[in-house]
Amino acid sequence: MKYDKKQSTSFAIGMFATLELLTNKLENVVGVYYSSKIKINDKVKELFDFCKQNKIPLLERTKFIESIAGKENVFIIGEFKKYSSSIQNDNHLVLVNPSDMGNMGTIIRTCLGLDINNIAIIKPCVDIFDPKVIRASQGAIFKINIQLFESFEEYNKLFNKNKKYMFCLDGNLELQNLNTKEKPFSLIFGNESSGLPNEVTKQGLKIKIRQSNNIDSFNLAISVAMALYEFNRY
Repeated sequence: MKYDKKQSTSFAIGMFATLELLTNKLENVVGVYYSSKIKINDKVKELFDFCKQNKIPLLERTKFIESIAGKENVFIIGEFKKYSSSIQNDNHLVLVNPSDMGNMGTIIRTCLGLDINNIAIIKPCVDIFDPKVIRASQGAIFKINIQLFESFEEYNKLFNKNKKYMFCLDGNLELQNLNTKEKPFSLIFGNESSGLPNEVTKQGLKIKIRQSNNIDSFNLAISVAMALYEFNRY
């Protein structure tokens, strides 16, 4: 069996991600599956006991785990029902058409680490519930609010009071020289390859991240991390 984005459930792969799922989205848990190759230690016993106490199906499904996780050394998987959440009136990260699963997971974890708990995503976009995203986030996805929007206009109408900072290569101001940072803010980034559309960048302050001439641009996840760090300093 392989994961299909059309299905109503997805999987937290690995012990840590499964624990985060159980801790933060217990009401969505379908079951926890373990491999016959698992080594029983105190942490595993604790997880098994938690499942039994909360009447969560706990099943040995070695071949199923191998089909989902591939060649990785994975011995625990948590299955959960997909869910929707809404972002709050606060500081936001806005991603316009993100397409890379690894970047998405890393960005979610970075947001949580730098006190940004609300992510707006403009479609079309990566499947945020793909197991690769969840694994890259190390389960941080279960602690954060993520809301999908059909267009940037839809997002902007709901949160028009947020100061919009548009990150692009032709920005007028450098992030490193931006001394005044208004709140609540929206830090807005485009697709990994194409960046932000012109019709979006016109609706905010255009910011660029200073870099050497030796590269074309920073990776999206790295750019987001630098922006979040700078805005988290004040």
